[in-house]
Amino acid sequence: MVTLMDPSQAGDVIGMTQMGGEGAQWIGMQPFLERDHLIQNLGDGTFHHSGSLAIRAAVSAGVNVTYKLLHNSAVAMTGGQQPVGVMPVPAIAQGLLAEGVERIIVTTEDVKRYRKATLPKGVAVWHRDRLAEAQEVLARTPGVTLLIHDQECATELRRKRKRGLVPEPTERALINERLCEGCGDCGQQSNCLSVQPVDTEYGRKTRIDQSSCNKDYACLAGDCPSFLTVVPAGGKTDFTPAAMPDGTALPDPDPVVPASHTIRITGVGGSGVVTLAQILSTAASLAGLHVRALDQTGMAQKGGAVVSDIKITKEATEQAGKAARDECDLYLGCDLLVAAEPGHLTAAAPARTVAVVSTAEVPTGQMVIDPEASFPPAEPLKERIRAEAKDTVFLDARRLANDLLGEDQFANLLLTGVAYQTGGLPLPAHAIEEAITLNGVKAEANIKAFRLGRQAVAAPGAFADLLEGRVTPAKSGRGLSAEARHTLELVGATPGSELARLLEVRVPDLIAYQNAAYATRYARFVAQVRRTECERVPGSTALTEAVARYLHKLMAYKDEYEVARLSLDPEVEREVKARFGDGARMSYRLHPPVLRALGMNRKIELGPWFKPVFRALAAMRRLRGTRLDPFGAARVRRTERALVVEYEATITEVCRNLDTDAHGLAVEIASLPDIVRGYEEIKMASVTRYRTRSAELVGRLSAGRERAGADTAAS
Repeated sequence: MVTLMDPSQAGDVIGMTQMGGEGAQWIGMQPFLERDHLIQNLGDGTFHHSGSLAIRAAVSAGVNVTYKLLHNSAVAMTGGQQPVGVMPVPAIAQGLLAEGVERIIVTTEDVKRYRKATLPKGVAVWHRDRLAEAQEVLARTPGVTLLIHDQECATELRRKRKRGLVPEPTERALINERLCEGCGDCGQQSNCLSVQPVDTEYGRKTRIDQSSCNKDYACLAGDCPSFLTVVPAGGKTDFTPAAMPDGTALPDPDPVVPASHTIRITGVGGSGVVTLAQILSTAASLAGLHVRALDQTGMAQKGGAVVSDIKITKEATEQAGKAARDECDLYLGCDLLVAAEPGHLTAAAPARTVAVVSTAEVPTGQMVIDPEASFPPAEPLKERIRAEAKDTVFLDARRLANDLLGEDQFANLLLTGVAYQTGGLPLPAHAIEEAITLNGVKAEANIKAFRLGRQAVAAPGAFADLLEGRVTPAKSGRGLSAEARHTLELVGATPGSELARLLEVRVPDLIAYQNAAYATRYARFVAQVRRTECERVPGSTALTEAVARYLHKLMAYKDEYEVARLSLDPEVEREVKARFGDGARMSYRLHPPVLRALGMNRKIELGPWFKPVFRALAAMRRLRGTRLDPFGAARVRRTERALVVEYEATITEVCRNLDTDAHGLAVEIASLPDIVRGYEEIKMASVTRYRTRSAELVGRLSAGRERAGADTAAS
C-alpha cells in the first residue's frame, strides 16, 4: 500500500521485501550508496510475527538503520485483529537492547502513561509532537536504532468508546467553515478520513464528521485558525431526533423465504459494514435459518473497501462463504464508490439482484488531502449498478440518518430497513430488531433507523413529513441594507438569476469585511465584465458568475482582522449550541504569525475570555492596507493585496480577447483563484501554482486570438 501513496506522505520507498524481511534490502544496498541511513517502518503485528528477525539481521550486518515500530495493538492490514503474543513496550525495548540496538526512543500521545513504567536505562519517552525530531536524532546515531511509537489504533479506540469500554475525551474538535480555506492541510497533518471536504456557498471547505472522529486531535496541528475545541455541556442539545415509528403499523413485505438467499454488503472501513453483516447473520440464526458468511476487510482500518457476503439457506448446506458470480440476491451498497466497483458487481445478476445503494458522497483519502480531487459524477456510477441489477433503489442514507437521528452512523441500518421493505431481505423484522438489541450498541436508535428505512418505502408521505422543517432553508437576499441594495444596482443582474444570488451574498459580506467603498469597487468590476460578456457572448453569464465568485474570494482574504470577525460569527455559536448543548465551552486554536516569528511552533488555546480581543481586532479593519496597518507589511499580506490587482488585470485582458470560441477558456481563467488556499506558507505555495497556471492559460488565449486574426486576414 505504501508504494501507492504520495511520496510527500510516505517518503522515498526503496525496494520491497517479504513480511519479516523489512530492511533486508538495505543490508545489501548500503555499501554501494553515498547515503548511509534508512528509516524502516514496522508494525507491531509484523514485529511479533517475524519482523524481529529483520532487526537482528540488521544488527549483525552493522548497517545504519532506524526501525520505526508502530505499537498500536492492532493488525490494521487485515481488519484490526489483536497481534498474537504481543509484548509490552518495556519488554520490547529490553529485548532489542540486549540484541544490540544502539538507542531507543519511545514517542506517545500520553507521556504520563510512562511515569511508573520500568524502562531500560537510556530509553527516552517523548511526546508524539517530537516524532520528526526523534527520527533525526536516531538517524545521527550509528548502527541500528529503534523508534517505538506507542499509540493505540485510533479506529479500535473509537470502537471501544462506542461500546463504553473506555471513557470519551472531554473535548471535541470543530471547524469554523467560514475561516476554513479547504486547503487539505488538516487531512495531511492527521491522515484522518473524518476530516471531510464539503461544498459551501464560499467554495470547498472542511468539516469534521463527529460520528466517526477518532478524537486524537492530530488535525489541530498546522497554521489554520479555523479550528475550535469544544467541551460539550451536560444539558440537552437543540437537536430532537425523529420519533420511533410504530413497527406494527408498517406492513410486512412478502414473507416467503427462498431456499437460498445471498447478500453482498459493500462499504468502507469504520462505517459498520462488518457489524451489519453480523446483525443480519444473527437475525437469520434467530429465525431458524442456516448462515455462511465471509468478511473481506482488507484495508478496512485505513478507510479501504469492505465487502461482507452472507448466504442464508433453509437447510444446512456445505458451500463457500463468498458470493460467486451472478449469485447475489440483495446487493446492499453502503458506499456508492465501493458499490460501483466492477469487481464487487460480479456477484450481481440483471435477472436476479435487487440493489439498494446509498448515494452519499463519502470522500476518499485522496479527496481529504488534495483540494483539487473531487468526487466523480454520481450518475455514471449509478448506471453501472443499474446495468447489473433487476431492481435498484438509490437514496442518500447518510444525509437522512443525520437529519433524522443526528448521526450518519445509523445510515447502514436505515438502508437495511429500505432493503427489507422492498422485499429484498427475506428475514422477519422482529428477528432483525432482536439481533440489533443483542449487538448491544445504541440498540434503540439503531432499531429506530431500521424502522425509518421501512417507513421511507411503506409510507413515503409520512416519511416526507418527518423531514419537513429539518432542512435549513437557504438564505435569501431579503434584509439587505440600503447601501448593499444600491451597490447591487450597479451590476444590474437579472432578479432571481444565479448572478443576482451570488451578489446578494457577496456584496454585503464585503461591506462587513471592509466598507461600502470596497464593495462598490467589486460591484463595478463585475458590472464591467457583465457588459462585455453580454456583448461578446449573448445569453451567457458564466464568465460574470465566475468573476463574482473569485474576485470576492481574493478581495476577502483572511488577515488578522477577518479571522477576528469570522471567529465572532454568531452562526458558529449557534452551531456549537445546537450540536453540543447550551453552555458548551468553546476555545480557539490559533498560531498567530507574530508568535510564529518569535519561534513558537505550535498553536495556543484561547478561551471565551479572548472575545474582547477579537472585537477590538475586527473594529481595526479600517486600517487594512493603510500605512497604519500593523500587519500589512507581512509578505503574505502584500501578496494577497497584489493578487487582487493581478486578477483584475488578467480578467481585463481576457475580456479584450473574449468571443464565443474563447468563452470556455475565459471562464477557466476566471475560476483559477480556486487554487489559492490555505494560510501562510501553504497559501504562498498555492499562489505560485496559481500564477503559473494563469500565465499558461492567458498565453493560450492570446495565441488563439492571434491565430484567429491571422486566419481572418488570410481569407
